[in-house]
Amino acid sequence: MLRHALELASAWAVPLLVAGIPLFALARKVKVYPAFVEGAKQGFETAVRIMPPLVAVLVALGMLRASGALDLAARALGPLTGRLGIPAPVLPLLLVRPLSGGGALGVVGDVLRSEGPDSYAGRLASVMAGSTETTFYVLAVYMGAVGITRYRQALPAALLADLAGFAASVLVVRALFS
Repeated sequence: MLRHALELASAWAVPLLVAGIPLFALARKVKVYPAFVEGAKQGFETAVRIMPPLVAVLVALGMLRASGALDLAARALGPLTGRLGIPAPVLPLLLVRPLSGGGALGVVGDVLRSEGPDSYAGRLASVMAGSTETTFYVLAVYMGAVGITRYRQALPAALLADLAGFAASVLVVRALFS
């Protein structure tokens, strides 16, 4: 009974919102189409404003991967992080995840192909990717969209949250799969 009600509600939620919002606006005597066009214009202006920082983050990430710097850093730090429970194949994820979600998924895919999905490294990479955020991307795009150029406490707080997510991932994967 409850499951059926939830399925029914989820099936009708989006159509009701899509129809309900314009009907509500019409009931309040709002000119729907001009308001929609103005919103689309603001969305386009935001997209144009966030494009330079987004391109900068993606180019920097591409340069790091193409130059082999990520692999070099992983090999150099591997012995140290291995003792902390982070195998060398997972290390590039720690460096890439704060920069790019797409790049991080590429690293996770590489780990899954090389180490296997049921390996410790595969499980750890999967949990880490889901437990952390693309910090620099979020700061560049979302703060750039509203015109914030100084991040002050946002950057250290976000990087600390990423570090906590990485550490928690190690603990959880060890506890559940070791």
